[in-house]
Amino acid sequence: MTMLELLEKKRHRQALSQEEIAFFVQGCTDGSLPDYQISALLMAICFAGMNQEETAALTMAMAHSGDLVDLSRFGACSVDKHSTGGVGDKTTLILAPIVAALGGKVAKMSGRGLGHTGGTIDKLESIPGFRTALSAQEFLDQVQRIGVAVVGQTGNLAPADKRLYALRDVTATVDSMPLIASSVMSKKIAAGSASIVLDVKVGSGAFMKTQADGEALARQMVALGQACGRNMAALVTNMDAPLGCNIGNALEVQEASQVLRGQGCPQLRQLCVQLAAQMLCLCQGWPMAQSLENVESALSSGLAFEKFCQWVDAQGGDAKALTDFSRFPAPKVSADILAGQSGYLYAMDAQRIGEASVLLGAGRLRKEDPVDPAAGIVLHQTAGGFVEKGQRLLTLYASRPAALDAARAMLSGAWQFAQTPPQPAPLIYNRIG
Repeated sequence: MTMLELLEKKRHRQALSQEEIAFFVQGCTDGSLPDYQISALLMAICFAGMNQEETAALTMAMAHSGDLVDLSRFGACSVDKHSTGGVGDKTTLILAPIVAALGGKVAKMSGRGLGHTGGTIDKLESIPGFRTALSAQEFLDQVQRIGVAVVGQTGNLAPADKRLYALRDVTATVDSMPLIASSVMSKKIAAGSASIVLDVKVGSGAFMKTQADGEALARQMVALGQACGRNMAALVTNMDAPLGCNIGNALEVQEASQVLRGQGCPQLRQLCVQLAAQMLCLCQGWPMAQSLENVESALSSGLAFEKFCQWVDAQGGDAKALTDFSRFPAPKVSADILAGQSGYLYAMDAQRIGEASVLLGAGRLRKEDPVDPAAGIVLHQTAGGFVEKGQRLLTLYASRPAALDAARAMLSGAWQFAQTPPQPAPLIYNRIG
């Protein structure tokens, strides 16, 4: 068996066998396959797709390509959440302390930015001193002690996916449904949580552009998880506009802190309440009404924000920065973009806004690129609101003036105005599982 045979087979839209997929995953893991051949097969999969059996085989091979985390000490209380990625999506930073404050055990391994979507690890690392690399014992002990720990994907947890994940980011192969489903579920299965809630994003700022595609991806991932004995649920949610008002690593941590303290974007808070309640339904066995009531109580009492500070402190971060934002890295340059006309802000192109944040330094153009923790965008207007000509639409933050120019060019025409307000779109399209 050779990689050339697999490439030719998939190029002709033929299904790969379980043995061929195992050969491919082994080559990704042990380094025997070069990046260019792996990238070629990723592109062939993007064009030709994979059937259900291929996707399941790829998922299980990647899950077993390294270590499997044993969370059995936490029983049914272990719960994880995964978002398929969106612009301004900082939900993990809000959900994890809420759920931990209510008795859930959130032992989570997260990734870095992928394409125009941010990564939880990049966001956490913008907190001064925060450690995203813990030993296995430190990780489990922290979850036992305070209910939450979030770390980067280790070299031994689904290492095949770690290599594929980095290559997908720089080869325009991110938005393939079987590659997304197998990547997500291989890591979630290897990470060991008894229950998993998926936030499947749909819209201009997501990899899945239509509700039908989002629901198909959600069903595929729920089925993969259930086949492996996990309690599964998925919400299909709107990503036609950025989630919240801040896009960029330090900026998103700050907005998460505001939501946990009773401030911030109402839509972001609403989505986090629903996702947290779903997680608690699975891991605590509470009815949805009770879960929602408990989540609201944890937010209004300050218990959730207290848990956020405890979590940041436990991983070496500066918890004082969560209320004193001047302790975060500061951008060197900034610029406002003003409305060129009056009218209702009918729509924003979330993907272009996300891509502009990458140009500012908040994301990666190449897998080896560093991110600028201070770079990003703050939205001053939200879709559906009335804007006067000359009002600030958004503010750009970066370390270099040239980055501001590139982002301005990317954002040209990224919003539409109308003389009548648009119909409000639902925040959650569907629940699956």
